[in-house]
Amino acid sequence: MSDPAPAPAAGRPARRARVRRERSLVETLLSIVLGLEAVMLVFAALVFFGLARFDPNWLAFVYGGIGIVVYAAVSGVQRWTWGVWLGAALQLPLIAAGLIEPLMFLVGAGFAAMWVYCYLRGRQIDTQKAAWLAAHRQTETETDTPAPNEGETA
Repeated sequence: MSDPAPAPAAGRPARRARVRRERSLVETLLSIVLGLEAVMLVFAALVFFGLARFDPNWLAFVYGGIGIVVYAAVSGVQRWTWGVWLGAALQLPLIAAGLIEPLMFLVGAGFAAMWVYCYLRGRQIDTQKAAWLAAHRQTETETDTPAPNEGETA
């Protein structure tokens, strides 16, 4: 069982509970896709290093590390429209990595397809959820409104 919240010390005001912002499904899904791309870049850097695609070889880790940091940072700004656009633009360098290792065309296209699907399906579900919540709130307020007593006018 959980313990009740401790009483505030004398002379200190009680702290208000922090209300978390509700994330949209689009924001959540796109953040997940970008996080998966960042993890995939670890393996891509290892492949580029092992196949000696850069001269000197260690540049694969430098470019991979920069990519990982960028993709991870952009996954955190998906709540804003510009962050979604930036995340969409980051699909292009992933596909363009196919110029270095041809199989990356397939990997990049797969992640880009996942990005588009998550964006479109997430928006669709968010719209349906908003409509359901609006209808539910309206029904709730209609049932909570007390009926006028006899003899009173509305």
